[in-house]
Amino acid sequence: MAMNRGWSYREQVGPEGAGRTVLDYLAATRTHSTAAAWAERLGRGEIEIEGVRARGAAVLRPGQIVVWHRPPWDEPDVPSRFEVIYEDESMVAVDKPSGLPTMPAGGFLQHTLLHLVRERYPEASPMHRLGRCTSGVVLFSRTHEAGSALARAWRDHAVTKTYRALGTGVAHTDRFEIDAAIGPVPHPLLGEVEAASATGKPSHSVATVLERGTDRTLFSVDITTGRSHQIRIHLAYAGHPLVGDPLTARAARSRSTLDSPVTAATCCMPSTCASRTRSRGTRYTCTHRRRPRSAPRPRHPWSAPTRIETPCRSTTTSRLATPGSGSARCAWGP
Repeated sequence: MAMNRGWSYREQVGPEGAGRTVLDYLAATRTHSTAAAWAERLGRGEIEIEGVRARGAAVLRPGQIVVWHRPPWDEPDVPSRFEVIYEDESMVAVDKPSGLPTMPAGGFLQHTLLHLVRERYPEASPMHRLGRCTSGVVLFSRTHEAGSALARAWRDHAVTKTYRALGTGVAHTDRFEIDAAIGPVPHPLLGEVEAASATGKPSHSVATVLERGTDRTLFSVDITTGRSHQIRIHLAYAGHPLVGDPLTARAARSRSTLDSPVTAATCCMPSTCASRTRSRGTRYTCTHRRRPRSAPRPRHPWSAPTRIETPCRSTTTSRLATPGSGSARCAWGP
């Protein structure tokens, strides 16, 4: 564990905050902390409105900037080394180890690949990310021009991403597609998680079997969209949660349904397709419909204090191929 330097979370108040006290607003919209915890932070002077220390009874107006100056906190230990596999004056490609977060989130601020890369390349901007437990290639741009060029190639699907993923269970077909939309859904401990959701964003993955074992399958997975946790969500949706992944493995053991027009293009378990369901909106289906759930709550930028520690036992690696160089710019904060 190591202490970081803290972080300031900024947000502009929207119409929903009009007329509410800052304490009521924070307690209602930042549910990762209790009203009492927000009152303590206000008392310590951690909250500002338009650059002025806020009082809990202060009434908000739309357009105001609210800032929480979060004090330094201990970050969990992570791998701190990465390998540079390619670099030139416009971009750098690095091999991210499993266990190292790509971007700040979930209690990680400085113990991230972004922070480590910028110690060596201060101008670097990541054009994509990999999950904490996933190893593989991450591209960073070093110039605005290179970033624009690769961002354009990415939008035009000229960039391909191929993953190796070890899923539970034995796939019955050699290749299948998964088109389940992905978006935030409620979670009893984390508040929200990304999962298959009828109200989510369109997502597409193609899984090809490389090897079969007695109780697991090694897949090569190509994705044409880049949703958060897309591989783990889609394989769990298809009935093959990643080996060692505690979140999607639990989801795949539960039984609930969700209405969505999105279906898998080819059923990998045809004999049991009609009865297989997956929890929290993650379910494998072929042609039949699913019952609706309530719409998920919108994510909030101040969700960083929520953290659950899980070991990186899942087996996923990523390879990336591009016709050129460059990167999309990233302005995301923790």
